Amino acid sequence: MAKRLQAVRGMNDLLPEQTPGWQWMERCIADTLRRYGYDEIRLPIMEPTALFARSIGEVTDIVEKEMYTFEDRNGDSVTLRPEGTAGCVRAGEQHGLLYNQVRRLWYMGPMFRHERPQKGRYRQFHQVGAEVFGLAGPDIDAELILLCARLWKELGIQDHVTLQVNSLGTSASRGRYRDALVAFLTKRRSDLDADSQRRLDTNPLRILDSKDGGTQSLLVEAPQLADFLDAESAEHFYGFLRYLDQAGIPYTVNQRLVRGLDYYGRTVFEWVTDSLGAQGTVCAGGRYDGLVEHLGGKPTPAVGFALGLERLLLLLETAGALSRVPDRAPQVCLVALGEAAEAARLTLAERLRDDLPGLRVLSVLGGGGMKSRMKKADQSGARFALIQGEDELHGDQITVRDLRREGAQVTVPAAEIAGWLRERLAD
Repeated sequence: MAKRLQAVRGMNDLLPEQTPGWQWMERCIADTLRRYGYDEIRLPIMEPTALFARSIGEVTDIVEKEMYTFEDRNGDSVTLRPEGTAGCVRAGEQHGLLYNQVRRLWYMGPMFRHERPQKGRYRQFHQVGAEVFGLAGPDIDAELILLCARLWKELGIQDHVTLQVNSLGTSASRGRYRDALVAFLTKRRSDLDADSQRRLDTNPLRILDSKDGGTQSLLVEAPQLADFLDAESAEHFYGFLRYLDQAGIPYTVNQRLVRGLDYYGRTVFEWVTDSLGAQGTVCAGGRYDGLVEHLGGKPTPAVGFALGLERLLLLLETAGALSRVPDRAPQVCLVALGEAAEAARLTLAERLRDDLPGLRVLSVLGGGGMKSRMKKADQSGARFALIQGEDELHGDQITVRDLRREGAQVTVPAAEIAGWLRERLAD
């Protein structure tokens, strides 16, 4: 007997009982983005490996350990995308969408990272990304925050997320801070956790994001990034905070907030929750003004965020917000008995769909007796069963049984059934 095949570890199926929540969540996100003037762009899931090595940074954990990279049949190195921003920049530059233009773009789809699967973190996961090109001021940074805040309200989780913000400054000011941080931590290297010791030689700013308690204790006395900000970055950041204050958006300035990707500078932010244990970041982003030029384009200011959908869905479940997902059960089930009635059943179903756009109609197919067919109709979750046997067909009538009310059954002329249903389903 052949071995039963299973999905690749960390790459999960979404089953029929799960997809209504996903569809509702995705629709809320897409509708909110459209209301703010964002246009959807659809990007390939596979890109040249060089794109991610150049944009993310060759000494990041993603490039060093997590990317799904292989040679295709032409011998070219390609990678399943671990994040979406680099591909969006590549597409925008390739198709002439960015230079001297303002673009608000969004995308949705699977990303891939080879890491240890756990709740809220998978090897194939899904993200929504929003990217803005051509606007350099702090007002667009703030508008992104307002967009997210409105989305949390639409989803019903505004009381479960909080905002953390910081400024990374320019690459020059970050370099000065990096030197000071390395000098401070090198003297305490033996007290750092193993991962932070490795990062001290490769990507020391990521030590600020360490989850190790001992390392965090050391960082209390470490130099602060704010003390190294250049004047222009400081002005940008304080302008950003003023917009948030004027809009009434609560936030915390987190001096240790950095992003895991090398292309970020100036404003960075995270929406976090304490409702999901260790997987606390729901949405994160910031400015990456140098990335377009770094990938071969003209200097272009840019800012954006990424939203992890698996983690967001976990938060929706925890917060009880999925109770707002619209019912996807059929509203009407058609049950036919007898050869002539069965032949007419599909035509009746199509007529109902024409007369009542949006009506969810399920035809009970597959044979069986009356008892078996009615059991299937009841199990479908439908409100009404429309029954036609030979007698109803000859009398041009339909027997309607209310499946949710004991003993409620009436006979309705076939010509009037659409209006009858419209009136009752509107209740």
